[in-house]
Amino acid sequence: MRAALLAATTSAVLLAPAPVAATPGATATVRCPRVPATSRPARPSPPPAVPAQRMVGGAGLATEGLVVPAGAGAPPAVSATSWLVADLDSGQVLGGCGPHEYGTPASVQKLLLAATMMPRLDPKQTVTVTDEDMNIEPGSSAVGLVAGGRYTIETIWLGLLLNSGNEAANALARLGSGTDSAAAGVRAMNEQAHRLGALQTHAVTPSGLDGKGQFTSAYDLALIARACFAQPAFRRYALTEEARIPVQPAQRTKGFQIQNENQLIYRYPGALGGKTGFTDLARHTYVGAAERGGRRLVVTLLGAESAPKRGWEQGAALLDWGFTLPRDAAVGRLVEPGEVTATPSAAPSALAAPGVARPAAASGPGHSGSGWLWSVTAISGAGVLVLLGGLLWRRRRRLP
Repeated sequence: MRAALLAATTSAVLLAPAPVAATPGATATVRCPRVPATSRPARPSPPPAVPAQRMVGGAGLATEGLVVPAGAGAPPAVSATSWLVADLDSGQVLGGCGPHEYGTPASVQKLLLAATMMPRLDPKQTVTVTDEDMNIEPGSSAVGLVAGGRYTIETIWLGLLLNSGNEAANALARLGSGTDSAAAGVRAMNEQAHRLGALQTHAVTPSGLDGKGQFTSAYDLALIARACFAQPAFRRYALTEEARIPVQPAQRTKGFQIQNENQLIYRYPGALGGKTGFTDLARHTYVGAAERGGRRLVVTLLGAESAPKRGWEQGAALLDWGFTLPRDAAVGRLVEPGEVTATPSAAPSALAAPGVARPAAASGPGHSGSGWLWSVTAISGAGVLVLLGGLLWRRRRRLP
């Protein structure tokens, strides 16, 4: 079994945790940065690791340390505790550090909201913001919507993606839920995460404001970002530099202009947009994408500090590194929507290798399902056996 797992990673240099590195002939360990000991809130304990989830996308991604293609140059040093670079179109994962390690999302969780609700909502529809929508943490990020105000759905999306409005997140989760309930919208987000194969993601709030049991991973964020960038409306919003929030005469509020907070779109040639995030608990989180030479890459990072480089700058450095790699370089791949959950018996051989190029995954409304906790239970035992069984079968096929 151990030999089968090692055989699945022959296309990558896997810099693994210390117990593996201690084996004679193993590569020296390169660990991801650790959470620094500061006065900020203590990092919450993540759920127990599920081996099958850590191997989604390929067995080489099941590491706490750095994984890069064989012969690749060293990636830039970053403070993020986990990160991943992938090709948006082929789905190939070019490298990462702790890609399946749990992290706290902060506002990059708004991308899951977009992947879930954008296909459900008419951007031209005018809606009314409620008092419930305005129930956000005092002092947290807000775009400036007012209760009783009437806005187009498109305006609210721009408020969410440009200014990270938490009240905008509440409104969109409620409006897209089909039940006029933000809580139902969060349930739909978790169903969509499950459908995309983001099995380590569990949303508690639509905005990414910290909530008990709320986690994601760098790999999951790449799946979610891929679904977002498959939508033309999202691509347009993500590159919008400024927008206007209209006057609300009944509430006696003036109109005002907002600007996109993602510095990548101003300072990185070929930028496609993305999302910034920060809470005291999550620290800096970031998702960004760019195009160069007809190639579109996405970077995700969690748990970063702003010094010596801000989150978007760390993302830009990792994108630069990714663009230097050959197009066929890979250490794993992004699974397709429904691939992991719909037919798990067919997944092992596909999940263990980079695979062939595919178009960007399309995103649709979340299908009804049994939810995050049930999905974890369903795959935790059978998924491991089926996956490892598939790897052993493939190895036997190669034996003379």
